Amino acid sequence: MQVDFEAGARMRIDKWLWCARFFKTRSLAADAVERGRVTVNGQPVKNSREVKPGDTVVLEAHQQRWEVVVKGVPASRGAAPIAQSTYEETPESQARRQLESDRRRMQPEPTAELQGRPTKRDRRRIDNFRG
Repeated sequence: MQVDFEAGARMRIDKWLWCARFFKTRSLAADAVERGRVTVNGQPVKNSREVKPGDTVVLEAHQQRWEVVVKGVPASRGAAPIAQSTYEETPESQARRQLESDRRRMQPEPTAELQGRPTKRDRRRIDNFRG
C-alpha cells in the first residue's frame, strides 16, 4: 500500500516513532529517545527534534537495532501498512537484524527458561553443586 505524504512535512521524533509503530505508546518512544537509544543523522536527539523525509534514524528497540530512512510523515497514527510506508530500512540493517535473529534462534539465552525463584528442590541442587 503506497500513501502520498506532504512534501516538507515535519513531525517530532517521538511522535514519528509511535506513528511508524516502532513503539506501542508515545511515552515508550519518548523514553527511548531520552535514554539515548535514538539518533537522527548520526546525532543524539531530544524528543522535540523534528524529522523530515530523507533523515536517517537509528534506533535500538526490542533487542534490535534499526537503521531507517524517513520516507514520509503521516498525519496521524494509522494502519500498519501505512506505518511501514513511512520509512525504508537500509539493506545493511536488514542483514544485521537477520543475522542477530538467526543467532538468537540457534543459541537461546540460557536464563530465558528460568522463571521466578528457585524451588526447594532447585535450592538443594544449587547447594550441593556449590559444595
